[in-house]
Amino acid sequence: MEKITEKNTNNTTVVEEMIQAGLGFGHQVSKLHPKMKPYVSKIKDGVQLLNLEITAQKLEEALAFVKEAKKEGKTFLFVSTNPALRSVVKRAAEKTNSFYVVERWIGGILTNFSEIKKRLKYFNELEEQVSLPDFSEKYVKKERLQIIKTLERLKLKFGGVKKMEKVPDVIFIVDLQKDKLSFEEAVAVKKTIIAITDTNVNPSKVNYMIPANDDALSSVEYILNKITNSIEE
Repeated sequence: MEKITEKNTNNTTVVEEMIQAGLGFGHQVSKLHPKMKPYVSKIKDGVQLLNLEITAQKLEEALAFVKEAKKEGKTFLFVSTNPALRSVVKRAAEKTNSFYVVERWIGGILTNFSEIKKRLKYFNELEEQVSLPDFSEKYVKKERLQIIKTLERLKLKFGGVKKMEKVPDVIFIVDLQKDKLSFEEAVAVKKTIIAITDTNVNPSKVNYMIPANDDALSSVEYILNKITNSIEE
């Protein structure tokens, strides 16, 4: 009989939490990426179910890295352009004073940051200009409306990265399929990638993969809570 240890008990509790949060549900069998096959435990009603024992281990590895990265002063960028997940990803990033992209990915944020930085400089200057007491006096109504419209457009594009001085050290991507461009840029600039890897994606270039459901709000929120808590420790 296997001896019950504190580690075994803790791991069982974590797996039970993951089941409750829906981390184990993958995609339909037809969408399985071959490189995710080792992380699937079984198929039920045509849906792949992930092995949450492995998920718990992979999450633990990712969290250990996050804690160490934070100690070293590394910066984080959270990415998810899935409309259903924007608010939780933005909240997690803001909670940890990290950067985020939750609207459309702007090409070059990682691979052409020198050009992006010019847009950020303009954005910050415009924001400062609008906040000055003499803004209303300095411009006529039509000009003010145009400036404010431009500012709103820039906020939508760059609001989550406007204070970014350099390319972040760690990129956390919720959905590798949907946010393929951000993933490709992170790989190109050789930054550390942490990602939720559902059964339909190729995890081979991810530094710290977390095999889990990347669609369900409860699943993503569970993982984000673990990540943010590790950054804050």
